[in-house]
Amino acid sequence: MFFKTLLVFALLPLSVWANVGNVEPNKPSENAITWIQQAEAESGVVTYTQDLAMIYEYFSFSPIWHDYRAKDELETQINIISLAGISQEFEWRAVLLRELRVSGDWRAYDVFATDSLLALISYNSQVPLHGKSWFFGTDINDTFPAPTKTQTTNLLMAASRNALYDYAFSLRPETPQYREMAKAIVALQDENTSYWPKFTQRGLIKHGNKLVDSDSLITSLERHGVLSTEEAQRLKLKHVGFYNAVMVQAVKRFQQSHGLKTDGVIGNKTRYWLNKSVDNRIQILALNMERLRLWPTGRDRILLVNIPNYEMELWMDKQLILDSKVVVGRPSRRTPLFTSRLDSVVFNPHWNVPVTIMRKDILPKVSVDNDYLSKHSYTVLSSWSNGEVIPPDSIDWETVTPNNFPYRLQQSPGNFNALGRYKFNTPNGNAIYLHDTPAKGLFNRASRAFSSGCIRVQKAEVLAEVLLDKSGLEMGDYDYYRKTPKTKWVTLRKKISVHTIYQTAWVNEDGEVQFRDDVYDYDARPKRTIDPSASLTASTNQS
Repeated sequence: MFFKTLLVFALLPLSVWANVGNVEPNKPSENAITWIQQAEAESGVVTYTQDLAMIYEYFSFSPIWHDYRAKDELETQINIISLAGISQEFEWRAVLLRELRVSGDWRAYDVFATDSLLALISYNSQVPLHGKSWFFGTDINDTFPAPTKTQTTNLLMAASRNALYDYAFSLRPETPQYREMAKAIVALQDENTSYWPKFTQRGLIKHGNKLVDSDSLITSLERHGVLSTEEAQRLKLKHVGFYNAVMVQAVKRFQQSHGLKTDGVIGNKTRYWLNKSVDNRIQILALNMERLRLWPTGRDRILLVNIPNYEMELWMDKQLILDSKVVVGRPSRRTPLFTSRLDSVVFNPHWNVPVTIMRKDILPKVSVDNDYLSKHSYTVLSSWSNGEVIPPDSIDWETVTPNNFPYRLQQSPGNFNALGRYKFNTPNGNAIYLHDTPAKGLFNRASRAFSSGCIRVQKAEVLAEVLLDKSGLEMGDYDYYRKTPKTKWVTLRKKISVHTIYQTAWVNEDGEVQFRDDVYDYDARPKRTIDPSASLTASTNQS
């Protein structure tokens, strides 16, 4: 169960504050510490007693949360972390903040709000270190360290200028996506009191097929925003008992927003997403909002691969230059989340077969077909460093097994080469790179998790051309490299930042919420019990 707290978020732009003078925190007095302890709503709910005592002593024990926008902004960010289901601490903080805000006890609220802001500051500063663990299938069990002296001083400076809203807002991810996704959560929470039926009819449902319960499908499509209320009412009044063209088009729109094959056929995947609960969708959105804290926000020279969307984007000077479908690692051989720099393009590459692929995929085929290596242009090498060629017929294949095979395999350039005609070199500790592929048919699939970890690019030829052009190389150079049958490394004069990311939800340019299958089960949360008495009813309390 996750809290259905209505997110109240400020829509005003962030104003910049600076040069507020030198505010230096001092060690608090015992009286100040006692004052903080007496202000606690319950004993032990305050974490940063020393920092709070210093702050409130500086302000002569007066409230600092004067601006309702600051309260809304703090509660929004705390609520989102709570809704993501990644931290029990932020779950109870979200509950207590809302209770104290409506209680009228200004001192208890003010102190706990400041304590929660300090917790948010600490959490945000730890995301670069721990986010790839916290946001991908685990839970936050780490103890947040106390904010640094600089962080506490900055908070004090903001409060002294009544700029806590600006300060809290600055802790958001620096992307408009955060606000758009928060709006999507609010819309879902508003809809959560409505009836959301389950569509349970089994089998493949195609245009013209009879519907056992047409009203459930019509209502579901209406709730998901792909069928207008007027159209839904019209279909119900007509008692339409078959899967007609209007519903087919609505399902296609639904499939498109979920990354499914847009054929209008209701199968298991479409039925799964139709029946996804509102609470679950809210959790997915909130979790992906927190992931925004990890990803780069600049779009100057960057190549982004969103793994569950099976899509690559190349940005130059804040302009989208190229997008392409990609094939990523299958769940058993995942494409990792990594950051690198694309430094060179290899034309007609050799493929040095990784040991895992050699043992699991290729050698078992050799045991069935002794000519498999020659058919697919593989060369047996004594080692990568030596490079001595070993004739396949000199190997005793009767005694060799995949696990004791002492050699290495290299595939020659050509039509059979697994890397295709282009390899894009991105040095990283996982030996992952982007490349072309001869298996073009896989790009027609809606789900494209088939590789052994590397990223296959549908528009590899265009990507190579664009990279060389943007790196200042002449078009004639590209044509020469493309046509030569030899392997050719071309170093880029201007490197490209490369990031693989993992977003299973976002809002597109048309304001439509997009969901994607969680191909690596990173959205799943550890099973744990949350006190049901702590859940909240959606409300909009402002002071």
